[in-house]
Amino acid sequence: MSKALGLMEFKTIPVAVYATDEMLKAAEVELIYAAPICPGKYITIVSGEVADVESSVKRGTAAGETFLIDSYVIPNISDAVLPALTGTVNVPDIEAIGIIETIAAVSSVKVGDIVVKAARVNLLEIRLARGLGGKGEVFFTGELGAVEAAAKAALEAVGNGGGIVSSTVIPRPSKALIAAIA
Repeated sequence: MSKALGLMEFKTIPVAVYATDEMLKAAEVELIYAAPICPGKYITIVSGEVADVESSVKRGTAAGETFLIDSYVIPNISDAVLPALTGTVNVPDIEAIGIIETIAAVSSVKVGDIVVKAARVNLLEIRLARGLGGKGEVFFTGELGAVEAAAKAALEAVGNGGGIVSSTVIPRPSKALIAAIA
């Protein structure tokens, strides 16, 4: 069996807390993160074996009903995703930076997993909604061609209609910019 990540985003906190409790009772999953983000939104992230995470998210979906904004189960989650969520990544050499903004916070985690699996890039950070109006952002780096390929793969997999608001690739970013965002 392989590790999976389950992500849920709700538009009301009381229902989200109830749904999170239901998720944890539904299967053997580990609670990675559960907290309010931007006014009135709440994110829950669980980890575990694929079948357990799927059961947990299914129960959370039923409990969240119409208050659910978005949810994902990401099987075989990349080992690079959790450090990017906690902002504990240190990448010394930055040749190019890719930035993708998503409309829903949990979509950014899915995008982070896609880019790191699509090309030889390193995740710098996955930002979840705080100070972003409920949106998410993914920052990644690598050689210019790899960053471009990763951004393209995310756009093809998720698309503008599926949650990507905008994206950009910055070749040879200035040291001041790197210091400000990394």
